[in-house]
Amino acid sequence: MILNQAGTRRFRAYTSKHLDELLRRAGLGDDERLKVRAVATVLPFRTNAYVVDELIDWSAAPDDPIYRLVFPQEDMLPAADVARLADLLKAEAPNAEIQAEANRVRAQLNPHPAGQKELNVPKINDEPIPGLQHKYPETVLIFPKQGQTCHAYCTYCFRWAQFVGDADLKFASDDIDQMVGYIRQHPEVTSVLITGGDAMIMGEPVVRRYIEPLMELEQLESIRIGTKSLAYWPQRFTSDPDAGDTLRLFEQVVASGKNLAFMAHFSHPRELESPLVEEAVKNILGSGATIRTQAPLIKSINDDPAIWAGMWRRQLRMGMIPYYMFVERDTGPQDYFAVPLARAYEIFRDAYASVSGLCRTVRGPSMSATPGKVCVDGVTEIAGEKVFVLHFIQARDPSLVGRPFFARFDPNAVWLTDLRPAFADRFPFESADALLPA
Repeated sequence: MILNQAGTRRFRAYTSKHLDELLRRAGLGDDERLKVRAVATVLPFRTNAYVVDELIDWSAAPDDPIYRLVFPQEDMLPAADVARLADLLKAEAPNAEIQAEANRVRAQLNPHPAGQKELNVPKINDEPIPGLQHKYPETVLIFPKQGQTCHAYCTYCFRWAQFVGDADLKFASDDIDQMVGYIRQHPEVTSVLITGGDAMIMGEPVVRRYIEPLMELEQLESIRIGTKSLAYWPQRFTSDPDAGDTLRLFEQVVASGKNLAFMAHFSHPRELESPLVEEAVKNILGSGATIRTQAPLIKSINDDPAIWAGMWRRQLRMGMIPYYMFVERDTGPQDYFAVPLARAYEIFRDAYASVSGLCRTVRGPSMSATPGKVCVDGVTEIAGEKVFVLHFIQARDPSLVGRPFFARFDPNAVWLTDLRPAFADRFPFESADALLPA
């Protein structure tokens, strides 16, 4: 483990108070900047100096893909909503009035998709456990209180509601004993995913507080960390003051007999180009951890098979494992970013066909929907009817996993709820527990 301390700089965040200045750098006029600021009252904005100075091509802004990954766009929300918020900002209305309008708009954006609050929150003695989700029998998600922010926010993020300052919308807890106690009561749980936010925003002593008790649970096979830090702040594993301690903690997890897996989000090839990323990846792999890569398919950012094939090849060369291509989820500005399922399948198929077998560990396009992770396997014609072929990669009802099912072809469908069953009155998951309307 060799850490590079030369030429380092401290993390510097940019938030909504810096937004107007940064938008000027992108060449936006007064009215355009006002509308973007209006969107940023609803959807969270945060980035950092590494993203701004090293990743964004400002000569191509506002069309640059990394710029679009982190900066709000005026057409992400309905024009009428943007206009109302812009008028309030222009009139310098009281903050309470602006926030009330922003909250009204947020409520229309499905802030907790796929039954996260209604179906995923576990209970002990009929009392909900804050900061946990238990959707699939073998996997529990932990939301550490100190990890519910990120080095930078992605504009497409399906967990945007974690970052808007509304306690009613947020999953978070620092009651580690309660979390561990719940897992002990459920021996079927073999994997924990620490998520957020981003666990790697936390310093090593705090990360250790959450991970050490998990290392003692014999039932656990794996500990996963969902993170964008490799793309947005690779210094976390190279030159941050606690980088060495963090890597040593990873070594301890592996030595305890657990599989430590980084679920690393890379949305565009440029996020992989910095030598800092290569160094950070080497350091993490050197600890014995594995790195699996994933990202959603996003219109105007990575909706091109060549982009995905290039990312998977580069990730493989760096020692990472391509894992998932996700479909943009049904929350936030979904209409702005969503790619139709038929086109998503074509992009995945063409990218998959152009890479070697070692890259074909990747799965997708996958929808993390209410009944489970649904993969679009193809489009075909059966008995004269054009259909989507689908299957469950993971499901609330384990008996559904791996079972193929069919939906009528719809060229405009972007999500599971847009589809209608083929050759049956209901989908298999609807007959099982009626999770979706017929």
